[in-house]
Amino acid sequence: MFIVGLFMWWYTLGWKKVWQILVQKLIASEDFFSIDLLLGSLFAPFKQISAASSTDGNFQVKLQAWFDKQFSRVVGAIVRIVLILTGTMWMLVQVVVDILILLSWPLLPILPIIGLILAIGGWTL
Repeated sequence: MFIVGLFMWWYTLGWKKVWQILVQKLIASEDFFSIDLLLGSLFAPFKQISAASSTDGNFQVKLQAWFDKQFSRVVGAIVRIVLILTGTMWMLVQVVVDILILLSWPLLPILPIIGLILAIGGWTL
């Protein structure tokens, strides 16, 4: 009866629990990379430290502040694009691995039996 209950759990609640865990991992990865926030602030200045925000000063100071802000925007866009691409690639790899896990889940209880049959038959690695 124990083995029947184990198989019932494995192919019903166990499979559902694995699905929920994999979805939660994917949500955590999306939250970690925050791709939606990175897209929303793609051209926002990045770590702007030296650019003067005041309107005081001569034309040269204003022009230098404007170029500092533009340079900061370019750096920010590059960093954010790299993070977006990295996060997207990671999530794609994670989806592929998760699909493989879900497809192999029903086969796992059968593997010891297959291993025993192969061992009796003389199969070696």
